[in-house]
Amino acid sequence: MTRQNITVRSLHEMKSAGEKISVLTSYDAGFTRLIEEAGIEVLLVGDSLGMVVQGQESTLPVTLDEMVYHTRNVARARESALLVADMPFMSYRSPALALESAGRLMKEGGAQMVKLEGGSVQLETVRRLSSQGIPVCGHLGLLPQSVHKLGGYRVLGREQGDASRIREDARLLQEAGADLLVLECVPGQLAAQITRELSVPVIGIGAGAACDGQVLVLYDMLGMNPHPPRFVKNFLASGRTIQEALRAYVEAVKGGEFPAGEHSFK
Repeated sequence: MTRQNITVRSLHEMKSAGEKISVLTSYDAGFTRLIEEAGIEVLLVGDSLGMVVQGQESTLPVTLDEMVYHTRNVARARESALLVADMPFMSYRSPALALESAGRLMKEGGAQMVKLEGGSVQLETVRRLSSQGIPVCGHLGLLPQSVHKLGGYRVLGREQGDASRIREDARLLQEAGADLLVLECVPGQLAAQITRELSVPVIGIGAGAACDGQVLVLYDMLGMNPHPPRFVKNFLASGRTIQEALRAYVEAVKGGEFPAGEHSFK
């Protein structure tokens, strides 16, 4: 049965109805077809491809050309899920450059929304993109593109000052026009508070079960990362096929079974 296209409005309606949103990364047409069959709502072409596809140590080397290429591959196989593409490192260092980069991801890559990292420093950029009709997903908490500045991959928001800043940044991003927000590696209690305070959907990754939805890196949830983060669950375990693992992930997110306590932070 053909599924109705998922849109920004669809996601907002899901939040209002209390229906969980399932999100998964994808980087090529083959996996995208399987992910679509599993019933995912949002496909994210993440710059995580630098690590899981290219074998890089971080996301920083990924170029805009590479993001356009992988987004286009996913777009060819996309049927109904909303297609979001990461804006890679240094591709949005000014509002004007961000507009050009986002335009390429949408016109050449087929993206329907772009994602960028950062809070108050990105407000002018979010406003510029939103004013031009480009849907924007914000990203707060652990920011992989700032890994060297942060001193490594770690949980953010445990200190009161950090938590207050993340909450305020979330509010400001929404006011600037962001349509969606990803929270990565923040305490579950903080993520729950932000989810309640915002009208836009909040997607968690290592941010507890109270978020409006969950996202994982495809290769992580298939057990292909030899050193997975704590918030990851291997859905390919127990002798499942890839198709069964993808369906199990969607069902676990939508049923509220994932993430469990062991996949969250305090």
